[in-house]
Amino acid sequence: MITQILLHTPAWVWGLLAVLLALGFTQTRSGLVGLPRITFMPLAMVALSAYGTVSAFGATPGVLLAWLVGAALLATFITLRPLPAGTRFDTATQNLFVPGSWTPMALILGIFCTKYFVGVDTALHPALPHDSAFTLGFAALYGAFSGTFAARAARLLRLALLERNNLSATPLTA
Repeated sequence: MITQILLHTPAWVWGLLAVLLALGFTQTRSGLVGLPRITFMPLAMVALSAYGTVSAFGATPGVLLAWLVGAALLATFITLRPLPAGTRFDTATQNLFVPGSWTPMALILGIFCTKYFVGVDTALHPALPHDSAFTLGFAALYGAFSGTFAARAARLLRLALLERNNLSATPLTA
């Protein structure tokens, strides 16, 4: 059965997976990252997560609420955690030095695998999108992924803003 599922998966899905894996691998290396990139990737992953939720379960109030609750819970939890050691903002170049991490890869694969599983499961069992435990559980999971991505970016953007404010608050000496 698994072989049949994999064989009947459209080729573009595997292309998307390859792109997402490449994106995830870039996150495993330490390096300087500009503020636009810090913002773009989480926005793209939040959009993919939201699309996965709405396309699978519809935009009903319960589904949207479950997604928002999942996002808010994880965003709150992650926002309160400290940044990884070595993370710093270079005010001269306006870039962040971010240590490499496998967490973004895990999150990217989590969203992809969740979307794939939900797609396969609902194709095999068309009644599942009407099962509230299934829809609300997966909507909350999609939200949790989104909240995690958003909070990770928010922590970095907060560091950049604080460093910029510290620089502008530093008195000039003549």
